[in-house]
Amino acid sequence: MAEDVFKKIVSHCKEYGFVFPSSEIYDGLGAVYDYAQNGVEMKNNIKQYWWQSMVLLHDNIVGIDSSIFMHPTIWKASGHVDAFNDPLIDNRDSKKRYRADVLIEEQMAKYEDKIAKEIAKAQKKFGDSFDEAQFRQTNARVLENQKKYDDLHARYHEAMQGPDLEALKQIIIDEEIVCPISGTKNWTDVRQFNLMFATEMGASAEGSMKVYLRPETAQGIFVNYLNVQKTGRMKIPFGIAQIGKAFRNEIVARQFIFRMREFEQMEMQFFIKPGTELDWFAKWKETRMKWHQNLGFGAENYRFHDHDKLAHYANAATDIEFRMPFGFKEVEGIHSRTNFDLSQHAKFSGKKIEYFDPEENTSYTPYVIETSIGVDRMFLSIMCHSYEEEQLENGETRTVLHLPAALAPVKLAIFPLTKKDGLPEKAREIQDQLKFHFNCKYEEKDQIGKRYRRQDAIGTPFCVTVDHQTLEDNTVTLRYRDSMEQKRVAISELQGIIEDQVSITSLLKKLQ
Repeated sequence: MAEDVFKKIVSHCKEYGFVFPSSEIYDGLGAVYDYAQNGVEMKNNIKQYWWQSMVLLHDNIVGIDSSIFMHPTIWKASGHVDAFNDPLIDNRDSKKRYRADVLIEEQMAKYEDKIAKEIAKAQKKFGDSFDEAQFRQTNARVLENQKKYDDLHARYHEAMQGPDLEALKQIIIDEEIVCPISGTKNWTDVRQFNLMFATEMGASAEGSMKVYLRPETAQGIFVNYLNVQKTGRMKIPFGIAQIGKAFRNEIVARQFIFRMREFEQMEMQFFIKPGTELDWFAKWKETRMKWHQNLGFGAENYRFHDHDKLAHYANAATDIEFRMPFGFKEVEGIHSRTNFDLSQHAKFSGKKIEYFDPEENTSYTPYVIETSIGVDRMFLSIMCHSYEEEQLENGETRTVLHLPAALAPVKLAIFPLTKKDGLPEKAREIQDQLKFHFNCKYEEKDQIGKRYRRQDAIGTPFCVTVDHQTLEDNTVTLRYRDSMEQKRVAISELQGIIEDQVSITSLLKKLQ
């Protein structure tokens, strides 16, 4: 059922101008997508919400925009050349390649699903008297699946520490995990695969240098740490924020825009005094979760997931996961990166990268808390939660996107009731007044009901209809997307009513 909904969302994204497959007239390019006319507006709104929540609401966070190409030694220092690998396994029958860790995590999710189904069944049976905690502790099927999950989780956790590639394959064999395409268990050994795209920079073959497309935006912040700190006279604690493209040669790129080869990140690196990192880690966890929940999708659709295997640079790491149609999935990572990155760049560059603390009259290499969020995953989570096929009282079904108004691509659609009697001119006049404040669209094609349905499908929060009464008293019919309620308002009141609901400022104020 969830898979069917997801397919509908993917098709809706194309049909209504949100996301197109890249290079589609040439049969596309795997795991690469283009944001269409409505998609790019919504994506820009998401980025604005994040950027302003960082740099407007914190006077100790500033932004930069670093280049995609960077000196290749940066990736040696960061560990990406040697350690940025995925454990891959092939099925000999289907010739398909999979990430071994993902196959195992999906198996763990199956045990969780079985438990959830048992609980849902019992909840339906016992109603209000149902005690979930007691049921989890006493039901034989729940206990059996919980044990399978716990045993698998323990083995997986241990195997990922190396990672131990043989142990990962043994888990896949023992769990009898089959290839989704061929249905067989005819697996190759697990091996490592580096995810960075490499290219050549230079005018001639002899004088060229191997460079990489950046696999993350964080290193651009670290190598600019000293420049920003000195020119901005920044005092610790302070942060540097950045939004930018990153590239990973994902072998198992799937689930639409959830895992792509070219994607966009919103990252903030927060530089702090060593020894304070776990306090700041806890504070940023709370701040970032509040930012997500501020969109109104319900706290039950988010959870923290602590990492089983810490990256080589981290001493604490957690993900914020969102409930997608295909299960809880990561949308943001929060990591305590210690002083690994700055120390490595000091070592490899030969430059001193420290902070002089005037209060303590001492120099040290700052520690870092990172918050890193995928714009594309954020976009997908919003689409998944907002999409609804709503049954109306008259028996019809309408497809509606309940997008947060501040993130919706179009804020107001303006319709003349007919194409004559001066109504189009009056509608255009309203558009000309309001277009400086938010994105307005004018539409006169088709009957009014069809126009409403089109705007519902792209998530437009407000529609205004200009009719003959408008010419007499300067009032219009204002329609609300979610309730479909209509009311008569003066044209002079439109800006105030709508702007209050649709501006990024309205979202930011709720964070304070």
